[in-house]
Amino acid sequence: MQKNIRTSQFEFVALMASLMSVVALAIDALLPALDIIGISIGTVKIVDNQLLITMIFLGLGFGPLVFGPLSDSLGRKPVVYMGFALFILASFICVNSTSLEMMVAGRILQGIGLSAPRTMSIAIIRDMYSGDHMARIMSFVTVIFILVPVVAPALGKFVLDYYNWHGIFYIQVLISILVSWWFWKRQPETLSIQNKKRFSKKGFIGEFKELIKYKRTIGFTVIAGFITGSFMVYLSSSQQIFQNQYNLKEEFPFIFAGLAISIGSAVFLNGILVIKYGMEKLITIALVSFFVISATYIALFYNTPNPDVRILFLFFALQFFSIGFLFGNLRAMAMEPVGHIAGIAAAITGFISTIMAVPISIFIGRFISETALPLFIGFSICAALSIGLLIYLKSDEIPTTVTP
Repeated sequence: MQKNIRTSQFEFVALMASLMSVVALAIDALLPALDIIGISIGTVKIVDNQLLITMIFLGLGFGPLVFGPLSDSLGRKPVVYMGFALFILASFICVNSTSLEMMVAGRILQGIGLSAPRTMSIAIIRDMYSGDHMARIMSFVTVIFILVPVVAPALGKFVLDYYNWHGIFYIQVLISILVSWWFWKRQPETLSIQNKKRFSKKGFIGEFKELIKYKRTIGFTVIAGFITGSFMVYLSSSQQIFQNQYNLKEEFPFIFAGLAISIGSAVFLNGILVIKYGMEKLITIALVSFFVISATYIALFYNTPNPDVRILFLFFALQFFSIGFLFGNLRAMAMEPVGHIAGIAAAITGFISTIMAVPISIFIGRFISETALPLFIGFSICAALSIGLLIYLKSDEIPTTVTP
């Protein structure tokens, strides 16, 4: 009996990771093809190619505002199907794009569609788990999820070499259909009858007002926005840094995979340590580490050319090892107090962090032309702001003694 329970939980973790993984595939598989797609759709500036990455996050931010409340009314499963259907439609818009504007519109719609399975995976996990156990499940989900960035650029390059960039979108469609089928066959509905709510404007506003009363939920969501924004700069500019600044076009998928493994190893370790030390302690250590590493890079290489690629790789690996302790824990900390409105909570917290992240990424990304230094400056600023907010949240918890 115990074996069946473990097997069931393993499949649950794998399935939730798969729902998230289509998002990673839609982002990372496109990286080796950005230059070629840019030429095909007539982009003028090379930095404009970053929009093919950052704009999908815009959709990922806005989509949950619709899908979250819908899921609290209709259930988690129907919303996942709606999202995948929109994603498939948007993929064909991307395939037929002839301009940057049309491609950006398709990518935003892809993001809106994928926001449904992404948000629902978090809501489903919150429906079934809470506290440090939720963080543990989120960590193991993220470990499997990280495998996609390991292989996605290599998959994209393979398709690009033997077919064309359109094939990358066809692969995404095929995988989304397979994941939808698995989800339909194996995942039961997790929204309980008592937590089911009627979908209405009044209900949405009421739950939103309730959500923003939870200071820790909003605080950890804002921290997630800073961290996601800084990491999004890397995602959108990594191809430009390694292929253009270092002339490592053939090696890029392997470099990207190695850095993804750095995050994955930290996430796996987090799943083991979080029960012993708790989410908040691990978040604190990771944020301080994130800041110190980026500040060290700035001190060593300010106003100098890019260092040897092995040094850059080492700093990136250390940065992303720190990030591995942040992603799952920050979302779990934000969701912990709001399990009774998990659908809309996952939607609004995801919206806030993503809408913060997109302008951060676009702004910093515009400075990355000759060196990777602006990326580390962005890392350090986002880390410093996050640490300041964490200190505020911690101080707000300290009870004040009133002297009679």
